[in-house]
Amino acid sequence: MSTLKQKFRKLMRGNGYDIIKFDPFCNLIARRRQLMRHYGVDLVLDVGANTGQYVDALRNDVEYEGRIVSFEPVSMAYEVIRAKAGSDRLWQTHHCALGDVAGPVEINIAGNSYSSSLLGMLPAHETSAPESRYIGKERIEVKRLDDIFDTLVEGARNIYLKVDTQGFERNVIDGARAKLPMIGTVQLELSLVPLYAGELLFPEMLAFMRDAGYRLVALEPGFSDHASGELLQTDGIFRRMDAI
Repeated sequence: MSTLKQKFRKLMRGNGYDIIKFDPFCNLIARRRQLMRHYGVDLVLDVGANTGQYVDALRNDVEYEGRIVSFEPVSMAYEVIRAKAGSDRLWQTHHCALGDVAGPVEINIAGNSYSSSLLGMLPAHETSAPESRYIGKERIEVKRLDDIFDTLVEGARNIYLKVDTQGFERNVIDGARAKLPMIGTVQLELSLVPLYAGELLFPEMLAFMRDAGYRLVALEPGFSDHASGELLQTDGIFRRMDAI
C-alpha cells in the first residue's frame, strides 16, 4: 500500500471509518446472505428483537425479502418494532419472550436496552459495558416455541431461528425441542466468558447444539471488551445435520 493510501486510511480510521476491498467470501453480511439464499430461507423467527436492529440488517444489507416473526418482551422496545412492522406486510411482531417454561416472570432492564435479560448480569459484562447495567425490572410473559410454532409457520419450509436473548439461548432451544426437526438453521449468541449467571459458554453451547442435531457452519464476531480488545461474545450459525 502506498504512503498516501496509508495516510488516508489512517485518517479515515481515526474518524471511525475504514475503506477495504469487498470480498463476498469474507464479508459477514455477504456470507450470511449467501447462507440464507443457499438454504432457501423463507421464514425468520427473530427472538429477542429489541428495536429491530436485526430485521433492519436483514432487509437492508442481507436483502432478505421473506417473512419475519419477531418476539420482544420489553415494552419500550416492542413499541418501536410494532411501529416499524406497520409498513412491512411480511413482518409480524409478538410482545413476549420465548423460553422453556411458559408464564409471567420479571426481566432485568438494561440501561442500553439490548442487554436486558431474564438472567443476572455478571461483573465481566458490567465492567466491559457500564452502560448495560440493570436499571429496573418489568413483568413480562414467556411462551414456549413448541406451543405456538404451528400458528406461526404457515407452510414455511426453510425456517431460520435467530436467538439473541442475553444468556437465555439454551432455555429458548429447550422450549422448542419438539419443533427443532422443522428448523433448519439456528443463529445464537455464544459467550466466551461468563457474562450472565447460568448461561452456557461457547464450548458447552457447541456440545448442546450438537446433541440437538446441529453443526456449526459460521461464526460472526460480536461483543468485545473496550479496554483489552478481547472478544467476549460471538454469534454462531448452526445447520441441522439431517437438512438437505
